[in-house]
Amino acid sequence: MEKEPGNQTHFAGFILLGLSTSPEFQGLLLPLFLSMYLIGLLGNLLIVLVICSNDTLFHTPMYFFLTHLSLADIGLSSSTVPKMLQILVSKNNTISYSGCLTQLYFFVVFCMTDNFLLASMAYDRYVAICRPLYYSSVMSYKRCLILASGSWLLSNAHMLLYIFSISGFSFCASREIPHFFCDFHPLIKLSCSDTSSVEMRLMFEGTVGLLGPLMLILISYIFIVSRVLKTPSSSGKQKAFSTCSSHLITVVLFYSTLIGTYIRPSSTYSGTKLSVASIFYTIVTPMLNPFIYSLRNSEMHGAMKKLLRSWVASLLRRWSVF
Repeated sequence: MEKEPGNQTHFAGFILLGLSTSPEFQGLLLPLFLSMYLIGLLGNLLIVLVICSNDTLFHTPMYFFLTHLSLADIGLSSSTVPKMLQILVSKNNTISYSGCLTQLYFFVVFCMTDNFLLASMAYDRYVAICRPLYYSSVMSYKRCLILASGSWLLSNAHMLLYIFSISGFSFCASREIPHFFCDFHPLIKLSCSDTSSVEMRLMFEGTVGLLGPLMLILISYIFIVSRVLKTPSSSGKQKAFSTCSSHLITVVLFYSTLIGTYIRPSSTYSGTKLSVASIFYTIVTPMLNPFIYSLRNSEMHGAMKKLLRSWVASLLRRWSVF
């Protein structure tokens, strides 16, 4: 591999080993992951379109955050899956150095944005159930906009620090990444630079960045459960829990694999286990979220029907002109 004299960090790129080298297995993975990606992409786009086309939903905090969560899910899956599909189709599993850092940047930005948005949604549910009289003033549109914007800005700022650190790494020998996309820990393991300080910072900030929002979510639900249990009517309890169920399912799906994957030293990582775990939060969770948030949601059903009727009416008007 040709390198620029005196600078080992600039070379042609890396080789993504993907999930399997078996041609038969790859033939099964392509239609599976393509269909899952398209379902997730179209489902999340539909969520965004339905909410943005309905002024009432868009100015409701829960649906406002859901719009941003869907956009982050689209970005999360689109930052990794298309490259994996290209490898499965073309058998060309190389990625340039700049392409690898770009993929890593957007993957972490969208993943961390998901993380902060889920915490914001938990806070919204806490205020709605535990402080209902103050809900409209506390969760104003301006406050929601600040929380959503802060989620995106914090994620970008968080990732810029790591990109500057990783861009100074030297890669001397192997350039094979045992993963289907560029991720922190495989890159750290490949580097021949002293990565101890970066790895310690990664462990600390990763722990705070993931567990901080998760702790806020858990504390919010402790107060929510305590409040709901004091509710005398069973219908009131059922209604309160039903408004939180979709969010809770998403939290469990998102954090269960993410925490086990990233909050530990790079030396303990297995390429196969890392790839399998990554499938859940890059493909499975973004695909399931539209179903989780819309299947049992009467408001979303009503907004979808309203949007569909407007589309049909628009088509009929166009046809009547001809």
